[in-house]
Amino acid sequence: MARGAVQDPNFEFRVRESFARQTFMETLGATLVLVAPGEVRIALPFNARLTQQHDFLHAGVVTSVLDSACGYAALTLMDPNAGVMSVEFKVNLLAPAAGNRFVAVGRVVRAGRTLTACQGELRAVQDEGEVVVAIMQGTMMAIRDRAGITD
Repeated sequence: MARGAVQDPNFEFRVRESFARQTFMETLGATLVLVAPGEVRIALPFNARLTQQHDFLHAGVVTSVLDSACGYAALTLMDPNAGVMSVEFKVNLLAPAAGNRFVAVGRVVRAGRTLTACQGELRAVQDEGEVVVAIMQGTMMAIRDRAGITD
C-alpha cells in the first residue's frame, strides 16, 4: 500500500495526458491500463522488433517501461504543479522476458515532498499464467518549475 496522500484530485487526467506525450512509450506500443493513487500499470504487447538476440524482450525495454510505471505512480501522489523525473533505480532481471504481452506495475512505497520511493515489477503474460521477470527499486523526484519542466 502506498504511503502518501493524493494532493491533486485530477491526478488521473494529468498522468494520462503526460503519458500521451511520451513518444517513446508510443514507439514501444505501451499503453496505460491502470492509474490509481500510488499505482500505475502499463501494458506492452510482444513485438519481435523489441527483442534481443535470444528473442526475449530487451532489458532496455524492460527497464524503460518499469521506469515509466514507477515514475507515473509517484506522480499520482504529487502536488498539481509538480512534474516527475527519475533520480535513480536498480533493476533485477529475474527470468527471460518471454510472453505474449507484458504488464509493468509501479507502486509508491513512500511519498515525500521531493523524493518518492517506488517499487516495480514486470510480469510476462504467458499461456500458463503470469511470471515476474524483473523488479525495480527506484527513487523519483518532484520537479517544480525547474528549467520549464512540468507534467
